[in-house]
Amino acid sequence: MQIPFGDFKRQYIELQRELDDAMQRVVQSGAYILGPSVKAFEADFAAYCETPYCIGVGNGTDAIQLGLIALGVRSGDEVITVANSGVPGTAAIIAVGAVPVFVDVDPHTRNMNPALLEQAITPRTKAIMPVHLYGLMADMPAIMAIAQRHSIPVIEDVAQAQGARLAGARAGSIGAVAAFSFYPSKNLGAIGDGGALTTHDSGIDAELRKLRVYGWERKYYSTVASGINSRLDELQAAILSVKLRHLEASTARRVQIAAYYNTQLADSGLLLPQTPAGYAAVYHLYVVQTPMRDAYMAALKEAGVTTDIHYPLPTHHQPIYTQYAPSWGLPVTEKQAQEVFSLPNFPELSDAEVEYVATATRQARLSVKGK
Repeated sequence: MQIPFGDFKRQYIELQRELDDAMQRVVQSGAYILGPSVKAFEADFAAYCETPYCIGVGNGTDAIQLGLIALGVRSGDEVITVANSGVPGTAAIIAVGAVPVFVDVDPHTRNMNPALLEQAITPRTKAIMPVHLYGLMADMPAIMAIAQRHSIPVIEDVAQAQGARLAGARAGSIGAVAAFSFYPSKNLGAIGDGGALTTHDSGIDAELRKLRVYGWERKYYSTVASGINSRLDELQAAILSVKLRHLEASTARRVQIAAYYNTQLADSGLLLPQTPAGYAAVYHLYVVQTPMRDAYMAALKEAGVTTDIHYPLPTHHQPIYTQYAPSWGLPVTEKQAQEVFSLPNFPELSDAEVEYVATATRQARLSVKGK
């Protein structure tokens, strides 16, 4: 059996009639830029995230960049974040002229370690950006307490945790502003690029709506510097509205698959994902950890199971970002980069495929032990 890591075609086929109808309505409407589909999606997604405001933008990286600008982050300022989540967040920080300051992550949750946060704060710190990695929220109560003590705004990176909760609060509803990606692989994914921001602040909402259209207060009338062209497309908004109606069901399927893996792989020799009490993870990715990663992945490949690594090279080891490596070191981040890998976990997997992945992973342990 061949098991893909993901399959966008399966999702399209399941929702084909709804998606085709939605796209056809947009094409026939003649309204293609910031029209009714974007407005409808913004309203629905704001309600889903339990915030009053949602602003659709071109992609998740733009969402972070615009969110930082709206928070007043400028050239030379520092933004505290993590180095284990890929480079988009750091790229957005650099794009506004700011400096990324990395702190290490908790070895269990793999998210920003609040205990290490205050050591990174300086007079130049203008924002803190936790990343809700793999579908599990960062420890927002602890992070927010520190941020509020130092009067530093928090921007949540929710690209991988749409719908997650912590102590009843939805991801994207806690910080001053939150950034979302709708890249096709996300739990709520477009058929192309897309992004959004959420906030409780009417002033930030108004600022972001100007920033996404060149800084226009109204057409051809610019009042805000640092504006760019980053607008959620009408077609993508219509597609996202369809998928949003199915998001709770697809998330439940991801959680179901993860629960099955947790049971079946308990004695697999792998460190499995951990969800602390009070958290509701959405399992954007099912990430396991072992010093024998290469051997496990090779055995699974031979069995027909496609795996991936999220992420093999931490940001502070990327050639262009080595200058931002912190003096205090990131040992947990670096260890995880050498040991983590991801098993297939997308809603359209059949029960038979999920069972096959679990069986192949257990068998991989025997193969690894024999080497």
